[in-house]
Amino acid sequence: MSEIAEVKLQDLNTQDFIEEKVRQISSLVGEAEAINALSGGVDSSAVTMLGHRALGSRLKTYFVNNGLMRENEPQEIVSLFKKLGVNVEIVDAQEEFFNALKSITDPEEKREAITQTFYKDVFGKLVKMSGAKYLLQGTILTDVDETVAGIKRQHNVFEQLGIDPQEAFGYKIIEPLVQLRKDGVRKVAQALGLPESMFRRMPFPGPALAARIIGEVTLEKIKTVRVATKIVEEELSSSGAFQYMAILHQDRVTGMRLGKRDFGLQIEVRCWDSVDARKAAPRRLPYDTLDRLANRVVTEVGGVVSVTYNITTKPPSTMEAI
Repeated sequence: MSEIAEVKLQDLNTQDFIEEKVRQISSLVGEAEAINALSGGVDSSAVTMLGHRALGSRLKTYFVNNGLMRENEPQEIVSLFKKLGVNVEIVDAQEEFFNALKSITDPEEKREAITQTFYKDVFGKLVKMSGAKYLLQGTILTDVDETVAGIKRQHNVFEQLGIDPQEAFGYKIIEPLVQLRKDGVRKVAQALGLPESMFRRMPFPGPALAARIIGEVTLEKIKTVRVATKIVEEELSSSGAFQYMAILHQDRVTGMRLGKRDFGLQIEVRCWDSVDARKAAPRRLPYDTLDRLANRVVTEVGGVVSVTYNITTKPPSTMEAI
């Protein structure tokens, strides 16, 4: 495996980079067809635009609804890209993902179950149906670094671990953004004509809300963390932070409601300042903001009796809980 040559932000000429990657994609795919999965994050959005510049209608773009996304996310992303002239097909794979996650509590096993379900089961079927030979995906350099270092198995890293996607899944993977970190991807996404709401969009993990549930992932827990996520994003959207999220803890904690014991749920809020996600510090939010946020969560999210705020830097913490 050859070392990846990083393109740092200060050295990035977006037009040259875009032209080079469009040529590479066109050359690799030739007259064949390719597919890609659009999650709505800046990485997958940039890859989608690069792929469509290179291949036009020969790139088939799918939004895989794994049941783990934020509220109304599939419909909103598909609508946005339709305005950009890119047709996106929603694939309902909720049953496959929840079945794969059943009874799993170990963080790495959960991530691996999501990886295998996505690439082998869901996309494997799409590849066979479409006849595509290539998958375009938005792996960035930080994903590779964390996976190779053993910090966290990112769902979109294979060759750097000695895994041949052609042998494992039946198709080759093209990674146009793998030389960049998040700040560089945002600059490329802007140059590709994506709206500010997209190129400045907060990072969101590949395993989606499953990365924010400690313990087994169930439909009920996803519904809980989805509501908490909506509240956290509403309250912190004007904070200017790099990323913010709600984490659902596994153990129940003792609380009180109406003078009686309420053995309920605990939500942990994280809010990060960072440039490229390699290092991060918790945002020093005003206490009034934290107070308002906690009151909304315990009032609007069923069963929650405790809200905590993470104040640990990365490292030793990481952005997501698992």
